[in-house]
Amino acid sequence: MYYKPRTNNTKQAIKNHSTQVFEQIPIYGEKKVHQQLLEDGFKVSLNTVAHYRQELGLKAVLAVKQVNTTIPINKAHKKYSYKLQGLNISHANHVWSTDITYIKIAGGMVYMAAIIDWHSKAVLSHRISNTTLPQNL
Repeated sequence: MYYKPRTNNTKQAIKNHSTQVFEQIPIYGEKKVHQQLLEDGFKVSLNTVAHYRQELGLKAVLAVKQVNTTIPINKAHKKYSYKLQGLNISHANHVWSTDITYIKIAGGMVYMAAIIDWHSKAVLSHRISNTTLPQNL
């Protein structure tokens, strides 16, 4: 024989160590676990690690980032013309605008509404709420 077959103890030790690595760092895939096993003194191939992880049902936990867009789902919405185009805004309190910003926090979402003066770029007023509905309805 040109190689020494693995014993069940060696296989079980590799599986146990692979499980320990998974429990410590669940985002590691086969390649990272393989590197960790080699660093820890286990002589094992990448395919063997992948096979053992599949046997054990270990899959890397991937963090999928949610993409927030401002593109409306309903594309048949009414389009408004830009009424301020070409307007010379020369003094304060001539034109105001509003803005609603959604802020993600640990407990969910909060909303900040602001009124902004276009000439001075100053925030004239703002409110932060955990709901989009007015509180005094």
